[in-house]
Amino acid sequence: MRLAVVSTSGNTTAILEEMKRKDPSLQVVLHLGDTSDDFKATTLSRMTARRGTRGHLMEGQRWTGAAHTIIESDDFAEKAEEFIDQLHRTSDTVAHKSHPLRTMADYADYFHILLDVMAQRLEEERVEAVLFFNVPHLTYDFVLYQAAKAMGLPTVIVTQSLFPDRYLSLRDVADLGDLEIDPEAVPYEIPKGSKPDLFYMAGIKQEREEGGRISAKAVAQLLTFLALKRPLKALNPVYVWRLVAHMKRVYGQMPKWRDPFAKFFHEDALAYFDHLATFEDQELDLSGDFIYVPLQLQPEMTTSALGGRFRDQAYAIERLARILPDGVRILVKENPKQGGYMRGPMFFHRLKRIPSVTFLPSWANTHALTDGARFVATITGTVGWEAIRQGKPVLVFGKAWYRKFEGVVEWRDDLTYEEIIGTTIDHAKVEQSAGTLLARAHQGVVDRHYQTLVEGYDDAANNTRVAQNILGLLKGEVASTFG
Repeated sequence: MRLAVVSTSGNTTAILEEMKRKDPSLQVVLHLGDTSDDFKATTLSRMTARRGTRGHLMEGQRWTGAAHTIIESDDFAEKAEEFIDQLHRTSDTVAHKSHPLRTMADYADYFHILLDVMAQRLEEERVEAVLFFNVPHLTYDFVLYQAAKAMGLPTVIVTQSLFPDRYLSLRDVADLGDLEIDPEAVPYEIPKGSKPDLFYMAGIKQEREEGGRISAKAVAQLLTFLALKRPLKALNPVYVWRLVAHMKRVYGQMPKWRDPFAKFFHEDALAYFDHLATFEDQELDLSGDFIYVPLQLQPEMTTSALGGRFRDQAYAIERLARILPDGVRILVKENPKQGGYMRGPMFFHRLKRIPSVTFLPSWANTHALTDGARFVATITGTVGWEAIRQGKPVLVFGKAWYRKFEGVVEWRDDLTYEEIIGTTIDHAKVEQSAGTLLARAHQGVVDRHYQTLVEGYDDAANNTRVAQNILGLLKGEVASTFG
């Protein structure tokens, strides 16, 4: 089998090497990964010249028309919008190592070029199947996925689950969560009201707290910004002093567990946090009927790849507002890790124009909000999984992995408020739903961050197990979790 693969981390490349050892007939003819692999993947999203062992993917390329099937497809505009959303995560205002694109025309032109190059590479290498170690959402993997689909090549996608030592598989992104619940599956025991282990949310608090102070990480991010983006202004002490003073004000207004600039700093983000701080001193009113809408972190796979048209979370809230009767409020809480991406002044203005919307302070307790809500609404967020464990109905707008579970309602244009609030939840059926998923899931870890959930985790044993299973998925000998 001639395989193309996206593997950018050491653990997945180790699994790939184990696959080749187990099956010598497997030929990895196109590997998007690090500089030690065929081609450096991030050079396509950052538009840099870093080379892999076979050079740069764009070297010697000329237009061939190989991507005409994609470009002439009925949903090309939708694909282009998703591409722009994903590529924007490495734009100047979002990433320090950013690409130089500025206009919509720039993004559109680049999409056409990348599609043609990728389709040409797949043809030249006579690729027979394509493997992804996560749902495509980082520009380079998205373009490879779209080219492979247009050419009729089989694709296999594996992605980690929240269940310890279990990952999921699918052949089409649209299939994620598409699961027929098996009434005969062994139920997975879930104590009602229990919370899943969201280790990546460690340090996030659900209570009022005094303001914080600038962290050492934030200072490092500021210095990086000045060096890469404003080298001449960095020599102006007044300009630098104003930035530092503004940062201090932001930190003082936000609770001390919130470190706004620990991962990235840009001037544009200051306005976002200034606006966010205006909601911190309000009194929390959880009386009456309300819907709880916790916003998801962006940019992220959960919205960019799985949200569809509802990657625009304000649009989801607008659609929700249209079906609610008078007097039912929508309580919106920002993601505690969110930065300024997709949160400009117009985003807040859109929400402010909806009479039923109240934007909450960061300290509002998400569990109390879930408990008091008529239902929870989310694009694909884990809050939905938490809610049905508490016996609370969930409305999802995107391809959530749990969207076919007991207690979950999927958005459709003719959906009614009465239908959602009329949803009842039999906890035994929630356990049955989870049991069905786990019966179709695969043992192992494909995302290194989830190794912490596995007691006594062993790299070698995991790589052997996962490699064997993925080979089975590629050959059609193992059934996919979804689809």
